[in-house]
Formats: sequence, structure tokens, C-alpha cells
Amino acid sequence: MVSKSYVMVPKRRINEILENYDPEDLTIATLCSHSSLQIFNGAKKEGFKTLGIHVDQNVRFYDAFPLAKPDEFIHFNSYDDFIDCAEDLRERNVIIIPHGSFVEYMGTDRFEKMNVPTFGNRAVLRWEEDRDTQRDWLESAGIQMPRRIPDAKDITEPVLVKYNGAKGGRGFFIAKDYMEFKMGIDLSQESYTIQEYILGTRYYLHYFYSPLRTQGYRVGEGSLELMSMDRRDESNIDELYKLGATEELKKHGMFPSLVVTGNIPVVLRESLLNKVLEMGENVILKSYELFGGLIGPFCLESIVTDKLDFKVFEISCRIVAGTNPFISGSPYYDLVEPGMSTGQRIAREIKDAVKMNKLDRVLS
Repeated sequence: MVSKSYVMVPKRRINEILENYDPEDLTIATLCSHSSLQIFNGAKKEGFKTLGIHVDQNVRFYDAFPLAKPDEFIHFNSYDDFIDCAEDLRERNVIIIPHGSFVEYMGTDRFEKMNVPTFGNRAVLRWEEDRDTQRDWLESAGIQMPRRIPDAKDITEPVLVKYNGAKGGRGFFIAKDYMEFKMGIDLSQESYTIQEYILGTRYYLHYFYSPLRTQGYRVGEGSLELMSMDRRDESNIDELYKLGATEELKKHGMFPSLVVTGNIPVVLRESLLNKVLEMGENVILKSYELFGGLIGPFCLESIVTDKLDFKVFEISCRIVAGTNPFISGSPYYDLVEPGMSTGQRIAREIKDAVKMNKLDRVLS
């Protein structure tokens, strides 16, 4: 099969499409996976029609959650077919909501070149996808990150090895020296990053940046909001310690893995909230300098040390699955508007943009 070649959809083309949209008859669509329940539920609460997209996803489970079941499903045989049917989606006045699984399954090339209006700024995808570019962005924003080890032979202390493109914790492993690195590395992977293993507590910080709102925690022309926070249940590292020393387990072919299987709500000690907001602010301001701005939900994946320092090891530039425990609101956003999920907050931003005649500010 000959692979398809795609051309980046220009922002002006998206604006032209929006001129032909009926703003009173918009449809919110996303892939049936990841955080789709809260996206559909939130869109319904804001009065939008909803469309569930599926390729190989089983959608029967939506019957168990009627308040989050999309009004309609549309099936594609492949993600290439999805691209080819863009005109059908435009005729429905569809706005695509990206989430981690959507972008991963489609691939960055196809997603950023999809000829359908999408929430947020697609220019962020390249900055997020490449770990070197992502590090340049975050460090230039003053964010502290784990030290990187360029050569595996220089490993003299615990490190975290992460394959590029690893999602949901899959594709991580821990090594304490070069021998363990050689035992754990998957040579079929084209690229990976080695960074120091930071001892501390991992917190996933969920933000939302609105370029439209002019009240609250002002950043640039808009407002930064702290939506929620979570921690992650990970298999098998969360249970492996019960079997004894990991060194002995490795001799039996059992290696620690960090595959995310669930999310746990958390609140941070209040004295750290200023730092959390400052980090989000710096990331947003630098994003406008680099690629025109990060819009909507994003997550700083961080470790807090016993000295109460934050080390950020990654950024996710869309709604993350860690927001799923907060479908009915969070301890933080309940102090802004009770009962609102990140999925509903996305729909509210689109609704506000329609009222202000500024859809082009939040879509690309």
C-alpha cells in the first residue's frame, strides 16, 4: 500500500470553513476513547449535538452511561478514511475535540492536517511530540526538568528510560546502570530519552487557558484556570514490591513497568498553589512566543521532591485522562464554577466563542 501524503491545513482555510458553519447548529465530536465520556456529557450540558467517531473501538459501553452517550455514532474503516470524509463532517458543522488517544491513533501528520475545525492550536503538536523540542520549550519557560543523560554508558544512578511517543506509561523502564539498561532496552524502538530518576511524589496538574476570558488569574490577553490534579495507578510497579527485591525479580524476567491503569484524585498542599499557577503561566507565555499560543486544557506532569521543588518531566497539550475523576467538578474548579468537568469547560469555551463571534480564536 502506498502511504498517503498530507498537506498542513492553513489556519485561513479553517477560518473559511467556519464562515460556512451555522454557529447555532454545531456538533461536538471526538474519538470514542480516553476522556470521551466527559467530553460528550459536557457538550450536552452546554446544549451541543454530539457525534462519536470510532474505527475499531467497541461503543456498546456507552449504553451504560446514557448522559454521556453521543447523539450519533459514525464509523470509519481506517483513519485514512476519516481524513477522506472530512467534507461529510464539515456538512454537520463538526468541531473536533482532540484527546491523547485520538492524536496517538491518528498520528500527528494526519491529525494536524485534518481539514475539519479542531479545538485548540494544532501548531502545538510538533512541540509536544518531539522530546527535545518539548524540553526547549519548557526549559526556556523556566521550568525545572530532570537532568538528561545523553549516553547510556554514563548511567551511574537510577534513570528513567522513555521511548519517544510513549503514552499512558507504556514504554518506560527504570535502570540503575548500563547493564540494566541493556537488559531493558527494546532495540526495535528508533529513539528514546534517558533522564535522571527523581525521587518524590508525582502529581499531574490539569490547567485550562482561555484566550477569551478577562477575569480570574490573568495571563497575557486571557485567563489561566487550575481545573484539577491526579495521581496514577501504574502496573506493575505499584504491586511488584510485594514480591520482594526487584533485583531478584529481574533474574526471573520480571521488570518494573509504569503502565497507567487508573487515576486517583488529589489535592496539593495550599502553600504550593502559587508555584503551580506560576509554572502554568510561564508555559503559556512562552507558547505564544514560540508558536502562537497553547489554548484550552493542558497538563504538566510533575514530581514534587521532599524539598518541595517541582520537576516537570512532560507536558500534555490537550485534555488528559487524569481529569476523568472530576466529571462532576473538582475541589479547585468548584471554587470557580461548581460541578464543571474539563470536558464541559471545553464546550463552554466554544459556546462563549460563538456568543462573542470569536470561534476563530479557539479553533484551528
